[in-house]
Amino acid sequence: MEWLLPVIIILLGLSGLPLYIVIVSLAMWGFYLAEIDLFVIAIEIYRLTDIPILSALPLFTFAGYLLSESKTSERLVAVSKALLGWLPAGLAIVTLLVSAIFTAFTGATGATIVALGALLYPALVSEGYRENFSLGLVTTSGSLGLLIPPALPLILYGVIAQQLDLEIQFTLQDLLVAGIIPALLMVFLLSVWAVVSNRQQTSQRVSFSWQRLGQAAKQSAWELPLVPLVLIGVYSGFFTLSEIAVISCVYLIIVEVFVYKEIPVKRLTTIGSQAMVMSGGIMIVLAVSLALANWMVDQSLPQQLFEWTKQYVDDKLSFLILLNIILLVLGAVLDIFSALVIMVPLILPVAASFGIHPVHLGIIFLANMQIGYLTPPIGMNLFIASYRFGKPIGEIFRSVVPFILLLLLALLMITYIPQLSLMFVG
Repeated sequence: MEWLLPVIIILLGLSGLPLYIVIVSLAMWGFYLAEIDLFVIAIEIYRLTDIPILSALPLFTFAGYLLSESKTSERLVAVSKALLGWLPAGLAIVTLLVSAIFTAFTGATGATIVALGALLYPALVSEGYRENFSLGLVTTSGSLGLLIPPALPLILYGVIAQQLDLEIQFTLQDLLVAGIIPALLMVFLLSVWAVVSNRQQTSQRVSFSWQRLGQAAKQSAWELPLVPLVLIGVYSGFFTLSEIAVISCVYLIIVEVFVYKEIPVKRLTTIGSQAMVMSGGIMIVLAVSLALANWMVDQSLPQQLFEWTKQYVDDKLSFLILLNIILLVLGAVLDIFSALVIMVPLILPVAASFGIHPVHLGIIFLANMQIGYLTPPIGMNLFIASYRFGKPIGEIFRSVVPFILLLLLALLMITYIPQLSLMFVG
């Protein structure tokens, strides 16, 4: 009978009960059975205030909302098209690059599809790209930036992993740098596919013009420095991530409010409120997840899971195969933030027992979740694209299948060539 309550809680969660209530209820149930004072949950939640790096999360969320509210996406597309439009399938490559950068800063694939989709999808179709290809490209591109700093899922994974007291230590900068090569690999493979599948359509290419590039760069002159600023800050370690987040927010307020004047001053409070609601939701889930993770560790659940896994899997290669299968299924039924806070405390210690570096696991985890955005039944990109473009879910899914296959190829390379993720990790 003691297992009836958690089953009921999980069923309520599947029926719509807020995730943080489900998690804290399971934690309370676990500590109660272990005869541990429930006050420990409050202590674990308060422990969130002892994580200085966590302040970067709401700040980058606010920066992302500022970018979404402005016309930054249009200016980025103009610069990228002027720079790369002469390439075969130039506009398709522009779509991949701009979407990846935009998602990295906004932290939301939906914002990318909504903001850039209205601009790029009609442009792709009007330049002769097949409608099915254009749909699949825009839908897939929305999640490409999840491995590029300062993407929120990367930060969240790092925060969770560093609370688990692992033998192998790493910095958040290590994790942020680790995602760049895998992300570029995904963009490269999809770019090759864009060129190959559109090789007979030569009318899309435009001649390179320094004048056009100069005009586009001039219009984006205030926003273009933001990308190298963040990347240099992360790579060099000269700034902490929180400092980079503060600089980004202040810089964007000055640029979007006072230079471009696209966001009224009075609108800042509304944007800030929306950003804090989103980041607050993530933080409360993270706080109660720390309590649940503490109970899991206290009950040796990761060790029990490792011992059970060893009965069927006895080497690192086989474990990685099993891990990817599990994560792909999770990505299809859970959103990325839920999957992170629920599964990382359970999976990471087991993976570490098989000798998998926590940074490498993080990139594998997020690469799987990125593919999960494109797979039924919960694939968020499918629903957002269906709503945005007025197409049936089935048609959207069929359009992304070739892109999913290429992302799976990239996932295999990321999984079995650890140096793609760890070459810059100290």
